[in-house]
Amino acid sequence: MYLIAIAWIYVVLLMSIAEATNTTGTVLGALITFVLYGALPLALVLYLMRTPARRRAIKARAKAEDMPKRTVAEKNNVTVSDSILPDASGHAPGAAAADSVAAVRKEL
Repeated sequence: MYLIAIAWIYVVLLMSIAEATNTTGTVLGALITFVLYGALPLALVLYLMRTPARRRAIKARAKAEDMPKRTVAEKNNVTVSDSILPDASGHAPGAAAADSVAAVRKEL
């Protein structure tokens, strides 16, 4: 991937130099050629090509942050249940579940 990027920037650099040294060319035209034909498209392509790697890194970072909770629980021979992990369901904390039974107290 980087070899193609280096080759493309080299070609665009040579195009810019040819435009700047031409008798009818200008340095401003050479800069515009370099930016519009080289830097911006190359930045866009490299950004899009790195998207899967960024996603993998985000997932690995999230998994690494989750691991200490699991390893401490496993070290103490405690099963990791949903009750010790953070709530990610989007429901209000402390809300009663739909299939739960309400507590009944004794009458005095």
